[in-house]
Amino acid sequence: MSAGISGWSDPPEPDDQVLFAEPTTDLAFTGSPVPAKQVEVAAAGSQVEVSPPADSPVPVEAGQPWAGTIIDAAPTTADDIATVVLAVPDVTRLHAGRFGEAATYLPGRRVTGVQVRDEVIEVHVVVAGQIPVRRTAQSIHEAVAALVATPVHVVIEDIAI
Repeated sequence: MSAGISGWSDPPEPDDQVLFAEPTTDLAFTGSPVPAKQVEVAAAGSQVEVSPPADSPVPVEAGQPWAGTIIDAAPTTADDIATVVLAVPDVTRLHAGRFGEAATYLPGRRVTGVQVRDEVIEVHVVVAGQIPVRRTAQSIHEAVAALVATPVHVVIEDIAI
């Protein structure tokens, strides 16, 4: 059947001798940083060590320093960024962008003028023009950069007159 297909071979013939592993009573997982628990096995009447799930908290003894790492810091929301940007002097309002693309979509609503992405945060604003535009853009950049560790791009969409 498989002789006509290149790269395929027939399965090996079963041996007459079948090897079985001896059952063991020591079923503890080794090398795990999570401490094992003793569990009674009713049918066998012996004790078996079972590790708890990996996502369960590991107790730390008193006096030991914490050796864990923070996986993700709490993200700054688009609402926080919008509040900080609107507090900058000379910012009139947030702007949706030329085609309405500058927004962060949240459940049931959107924050217009703030795009929060993994690689960059964009802020689109309308300014009053009372302060030089570059100084206002720099103030917005500094205010948002103090909140996030992501690069910040500021776009002045319009000047309100």
